[in-house]
Amino acid sequence: MVENDDDKTTSFFLDCNNLGAQFVHAVADDVTVADILEPIYVPDIVNSFFLMNGVLNYEGISKPLLAVQITELADGIFIGCTLNHCVVDGTSFWHFFNTWEKIAQLKAKANAEMGTNNVNISSLQAVLGHLWRSVIRSQRCSANKEIHYRVLVGMRQRVQPPLPDEYLGNAVLFGTVTTTAGNLLEHGLGWAAWQMNKVIASQTAEEEARRGFNVYGNDFGWGRPIAVRSGVGNKFDGKLTVFPGVEEGSMDFEACLSPETLQAMMDDAEFMEALAS
Repeated sequence: MVENDDDKTTSFFLDCNNLGAQFVHAVADDVTVADILEPIYVPDIVNSFFLMNGVLNYEGISKPLLAVQITELADGIFIGCTLNHCVVDGTSFWHFFNTWEKIAQLKAKANAEMGTNNVNISSLQAVLGHLWRSVIRSQRCSANKEIHYRVLVGMRQRVQPPLPDEYLGNAVLFGTVTTTAGNLLEHGLGWAAWQMNKVIASQTAEEEARRGFNVYGNDFGWGRPIAVRSGVGNKFDGKLTVFPGVEEGSMDFEACLSPETLQAMMDDAEFMEALAS
């Protein structure tokens, strides 16, 4: 809802009318976990595991701000969540998801009781720089073409006073690295990663820059998740999503790139050599 204040400012706020979120229980008993994880490209059926595909943010005035679909597979369970990005960012989402998991464990306990500061280049920045250089090489951009790398930076600890961990809202800004394709490829990996480091350091506090989403720490009673996939919303060529992997110290990447670029990257000796090392 929108409210015009006496000081000629405008406020936007949520009217919690207790109508609830959309929740769907689906069954795909002819689909296995391997059917989803083994193909090089994410199968089209994954899109059907997410509700409200194609719904735009402004439609939240009449459509749910949260929609969840639980899909039973032949040998696993897929949890698909869709949230309106006008009111929720990544930190808010994973805080919600982690809290939901904790509530489910409170539920399990109740049933049981009742008988029922360092600014050096991080590993993440190094990997992002490596991927950026490989993508630009694979796209065969002209040397003088201006290119941009936009880093989504969490601002929760940047604002003063810092926002509390329980804040449920969107608090992110884009930091942009701008150079030319030739400049990026002429310099080494360290240079590319350092440009990202500078942008992140200028936008946010160290604590926020190092914070990662708790993606694989949830257990609703079925065991911890073995993989995470996203739907078709907010996708564009060149988008890279990264979060801590299922194994301690690992990282998961989801790249949205054209088939031509992906094939060229597979033929990129420098890129493939790094993957094998």
